[in-house]
Amino acid sequence: MSPTKATVLAAAVLLTMLGSRPPAHATDVRAQPRAPLVLDGSGQCTYPSKQQFKARPWSLQRVLLDELWQGTDKGKNVRVAVIDTGVDDRNPQLAAAVDDDAGLDLLSGGKGGDATNDEVGHGTKVAGIIAARPRAGTGFVGLAPNATIIPIRQNDADSSGDSDSMARAIDHAVARGADVINISQDTTKPLSATSALAEAVRRAIARNVVVVASAGNDGLDGKVKNTYPAAFDGVLAVASSDRNNERAAFSQAGTFVDVAAPGVDIVSTVPGGGQCTDSGTSFSAPFVAGVAALLKEKHPDWTPAQIATQIEQTAERSVNGHDNFVGWGVVDPVRAVQESDLADPPSSPTPDPGVAKAQAPDVAPFSLDETPAERDERYATYALGITAVLVTIIAGTAVVVRDLRRRARRDPGA
Repeated sequence: MSPTKATVLAAAVLLTMLGSRPPAHATDVRAQPRAPLVLDGSGQCTYPSKQQFKARPWSLQRVLLDELWQGTDKGKNVRVAVIDTGVDDRNPQLAAAVDDDAGLDLLSGGKGGDATNDEVGHGTKVAGIIAARPRAGTGFVGLAPNATIIPIRQNDADSSGDSDSMARAIDHAVARGADVINISQDTTKPLSATSALAEAVRRAIARNVVVVASAGNDGLDGKVKNTYPAAFDGVLAVASSDRNNERAAFSQAGTFVDVAAPGVDIVSTVPGGGQCTDSGTSFSAPFVAGVAALLKEKHPDWTPAQIATQIEQTAERSVNGHDNFVGWGVVDPVRAVQESDLADPPSSPTPDPGVAKAQAPDVAPFSLDETPAERDERYATYALGITAVLVTIIAGTAVVVRDLRRRARRDPGA
């Protein structure tokens, strides 16, 4: 990618508004213009990259992968749509993961195109976090490394997509059998429940598809605001956390945030081969989408709400409930997958005191082993003792002064 394009993305790629789509509810949707969308990650890197990280990236070091994958086939037969800038399948870690035939290029003007033509690199990174295959010489691997990626090219570095093309992308993903949809883009333009994008999200959820979306990177001011599609009902909205399990400074805060996931210095695949690091909620969302894919494999009959709740309810919490910065907490992939054998899983999270990492610390109270009366008596004893010492000092000083005066009178020349 050229330096000019990298700079454009670093400043946040805005996708242009192209007019209105034939609406399902004409009287409502006609008033809903297409909204510009932002890629929630910089996309900066040189492609292809000669670099390949040998060590396990920090975001995976805290995940016991053998335990995570126990009882699963690592996401096999689960289809995850990546609606992004395309997914380059020339990277060896993605070559076997991408279903080229199911892809769609919405930037080709209906003339075919190639959904694996990722000129930006953004979508290739997103896909790698979800389903990169293991490879000798690197510790990086996707969370669901046997899942299948459906590549949908809906965005690029030239501002070529919008909320209506996103809606068409979602419909295509559902039609091609997606179990999970990852959207690492957002718009702060208000979109109502009757917008084309909102209706596409509802259709996907009604077909039992888990929709995961990034919260956005405009959070430096700490102000609460909605971003879309993350703020739509039923979407699993993901903020970014850092190495300390705290909200990354750039991560958008809002009441809609459901969970947080690693989003700082994240290693992933790039077009043509190799790896690089990037930061943004763009790379937190696929971390959660990978967990959702494992849960989909293990519990194909669970609803999107039940899968989302399992991820939320097992997250590592700093408070016993929800907050606007990390939602229900930072996702814990192992707990989410391995503690999911529930006969009747809930469909919404609660500040349940039974959640282990949401409880107050279980520590023994510290006691001085005395009653309030005994404490008062002890304080009174201290006061009396101090008073006696002071009286003794004062009296002793008076005696010394008196003796010195008498000696001076007896011996004036001394």
